[in-house]
Amino acid sequence: MKNIRKIIQSMGVAGAIAVTPQLASAETNFIANSFYDAETPFSKWGYTDWAKTVNELSGGELVPEVFTGTVLLAPRANLQGIRDNVVQVAHHAAVYTPSELPVANAVQELGFNYSDPLVAIFAVADFSTHNATQLAEWKDKGIVYLGAYATPPYLLFCREPIRNLAELKGKRIRTAGSTVSLWVEAAGGIPVNVPSSEMYTGLERGTLDCASNAGNDLIDRSLWEVADYTTLLPTGMYWSGPQWGVNPGFWASLTDDQREVMMKASAIGMARMNVAYIKRADDALIEAQEKGHTVYEPEDDLMQSIVDYREKALAGVYDTAEQKYGLTNGKEVIDDFRATWDKWEKLLEGVDRTDAEALGEIAMKEIYADLDPATYGVQ
Repeated sequence: MKNIRKIIQSMGVAGAIAVTPQLASAETNFIANSFYDAETPFSKWGYTDWAKTVNELSGGELVPEVFTGTVLLAPRANLQGIRDNVVQVAHHAAVYTPSELPVANAVQELGFNYSDPLVAIFAVADFSTHNATQLAEWKDKGIVYLGAYATPPYLLFCREPIRNLAELKGKRIRTAGSTVSLWVEAAGGIPVNVPSSEMYTGLERGTLDCASNAGNDLIDRSLWEVADYTTLLPTGMYWSGPQWGVNPGFWASLTDDQREVMMKASAIGMARMNVAYIKRADDALIEAQEKGHTVYEPEDDLMQSIVDYREKALAGVYDTAEQKYGLTNGKEVIDDFRATWDKWEKLLEGVDRTDAEALGEIAMKEIYADLDPATYGVQ
């Protein structure tokens, strides 16, 4: 891996000048950043594997230099990092910047109500590259949206058994996003909004009683070491913001063929990433139990609190979009997303959910085929 300073210098003074490849150039090097640890799905398959695909599809012309973890940017800083061309491509979780990305966060409010990550990743990418209100937000905030991420349903990893509402009462629970935080409050817990990178230390030091995240983190982030118990309580899914957000100047500097390569790599990358992520989450639960970790099913009152709050959240989602996030067309935006979700539920009926290559072809056809590489994201 190249020295960070040398790479940034090669991009221009203070990282502010975009790479401008010429048609005859053999290589276009650029920085791609994921703030997650290298072995987590969004980094391993979403960046390291994706970068190889970009390089292969471009015939060696495009050379992503992948950085993982927080060596370049803190989790909340990726949006600005993309915008300022410190990095040319990066993952950004919009829940960390709700005031800057209100449209993405308004749609994320529905995450508490859904539980199919494969439908989610394609529906979110489809919506995010076609909905006019969402596209205007990406443009206004200085990023080109290239593709989505989606987690499996989040579970509870706890220092003590949490099987019912009585055991949940008063517990400090790491959450991400407002709807799940409101549910935690309604259920008697105390929501704590910290980045996922701080879950381990929070559980280890006792500043957190539980952390809510996908099952793979029991192993990938070693949470089994500091949380002895998991409750299989579905506390929502997360997808807000781009898996690959691109600096507009860098994007415009690419040729049409290179931009098409990036789209194809993202279609393939979403499919591979989510197929692997879902399997990894399932396998990690088994592996953790083999290490002595205890897994519980939630008792009826705890599960019913989720069901009840889902109904409440769905009933108020239009008001939330307009009153909390300031959308003047909140109903239109939310309804468009829900329609896109329904579209992808139908598209994936009968499809082999483990065939990443076939899923990638569907994504390319249904999401990217009508995006013109000559004009999409080119300002």
